[in-house]
Amino acid sequence: MNAIQSITVVEDVTLISLHDSPADIDMIAKIFAMISEAGIDVDMISQTPPHRNIPDLSFTIAGEDMGGILEISSRLRELNPDLKLSISNGHCKISVFGEGMRGCPGIAGKVFQAVAEAKADVSMITTSEVDISVLVAKADLENTLEALHKIFD
Repeated sequence: MNAIQSITVVEDVTLISLHDSPADIDMIAKIFAMISEAGIDVDMISQTPPHRNIPDLSFTIAGEDMGGILEISSRLRELNPDLKLSISNGHCKISVFGEGMRGCPGIAGKVFQAVAEAKADVSMITTSEVDISVLVAKADLENTLEALHKIFD
């Protein structure tokens, strides 16, 4: 049985990173509540381990929702004046999915090998037991997809 069932792409993805935000789950809950109230759907979420109790928190949204994030950015800074917001658009999310990935060593290594061979500019990686998603620059989409299909097809 092939461990990988599908490789999918979402284009026009914007990466939002919040720097210098305290490692406080209440603060994180408030941030995502504000984003939800603005009608913005969040996709990939990644938090770095805290350094001096200050992690970085990144997430992705559809490119069309970037204006909504800009509208609430001042409210986010009211929650924490030290918060630094960076926004980067022009990304694509590539997801490798398969129920057979669960308990199957080596899949992540193969995904990362393919992405490396494509020389893709990776901005974010998220995983679960059955999914590995990489956020790459739009310019790297075709080469990365080709490399992934070469390994998994």
